[in-house]
Amino acid sequence: MTKKRQPLNKFVRFTGIAFQMGLTIYLGNLLGEYLDQKYPNENDAYTKGVTLLAVFVSMFSVIMQVSKISKTND
Repeated sequence: MTKKRQPLNKFVRFTGIAFQMGLTIYLGNLLGEYLDQKYPNENDAYTKGVTLLAVFVSMFSVIMQVSKISKTND
């Protein structure tokens, strides 16, 4: 007999989404810092730009995942 796996608890799913969001923003920041060191410019433009892009990407990802979770629970 095979046991059916229980779907993950919502709390666990949302915790995973939060960690994914934080990791995406952190890696975006690291990439921006690397680009600023490799191609020096005024005001750390790469760090700010890539980090902001990472925030938008992570927010989009969160919205898509939350909408997917809410559709599967209906």
